[in-house]
Amino acid sequence: MADMQAQWDAPERGARTDPRPRRKLIIQIPCRDEAAQLPATLADLPRAVPGFDRVEWLVIDDGSTDGTSEVARAHGADHVVTLPHNQGLARAFMAGLEASLRAGADVIVNTDADNQYRAACIPALTAPVLEGRAQIAVGARPIAEIAHFSPIKRVLQRLGSWVVQKASGTRVADAPSGFRAFDRHAAMRLYVFGTYTYTLETIIQAGVLGLPILSVPVEVNPPTRPSRLIRSVPTYVWRSAQTIFRIVVLYKPLRVFSIAAAILALPGVLAFARFLFLYAGGGGAGNVQSLVIGAALIAAGAVVFIGGLLADLIAANRMLLAEIRGRMLERDLDRGHDADAGRKSDPAGTDRR
Repeated sequence: MADMQAQWDAPERGARTDPRPRRKLIIQIPCRDEAAQLPATLADLPRAVPGFDRVEWLVIDDGSTDGTSEVARAHGADHVVTLPHNQGLARAFMAGLEASLRAGADVIVNTDADNQYRAACIPALTAPVLEGRAQIAVGARPIAEIAHFSPIKRVLQRLGSWVVQKASGTRVADAPSGFRAFDRHAAMRLYVFGTYTYTLETIIQAGVLGLPILSVPVEVNPPTRPSRLIRSVPTYVWRSAQTIFRIVVLYKPLRVFSIAAAILALPGVLAFARFLFLYAGGGGAGNVQSLVIGAALIAAGAVVFIGGLLADLIAANRMLLAEIRGRMLERDLDRGHDADAGRKSDPAGTDRR
């Protein structure tokens, strides 16, 4: 660690400057009440990863009450973000991304506090990001080989990933995986609106934004505690289905509302056609109900479709706001970087006027 710090500070002491751009990796861990698990997780994290000059650790304490922040600092965390109260996994994840960016991260790796993912896979996870083949890399667990995954859970993992693939237009093999690497520019553009989990929404958002994303095979460690996100399979399936549906409506409302409008209007068209057929045969007088039902269903479908158009305009505005947020964040970070560079080049303030 001392040698790495000396290498990092060498240019400031007048040594020959390395033309290769320096890169910093920050490994972030969102957690809540993980004082018992965090020491082992941090102990496995690397301090050197190929392609990076510095590797730092960042812990996001999501309103813990067991001293998680103090444990993180005591076991080597370089940065600790403490949220005043529990805000949910998705909010903690977003707080970590922004804190990592402000700390100068070029690539951010997100992992779990329970040491589920094998830290030795971090070089493989970051490699496609460093090589420019992807801006987001998602660790794909060997679902079929994980002993503590029940058969129903394996099926649900595959089914959920398939649904997310169809919704996002991506080919992410393990959508619920939280073991991910983000390029700096991708991290600036992402914003999670939900509070339950970030895993599904970020994939769909990456597909909408056109961010290159791919899967990287990774290994897992034996479980250290029961999952807090999956308290029961039915509850997890229900909440995941709600999350996927809400995200699809959020990012692709016109498609969803158009399908709903077609489902409403098609029976109306059939009822209307039935009335016209009977009317042409001279029996329409006793079948006015088909005309009324058909007209009502067609009108309802038209209203839903118009609602879809309005929702699509709102979604476009939301994406524009997210783009503006990303640009403002980038400008803010660049200003902070320039200010830090100025303080380093003129620590005594002799150049100021």
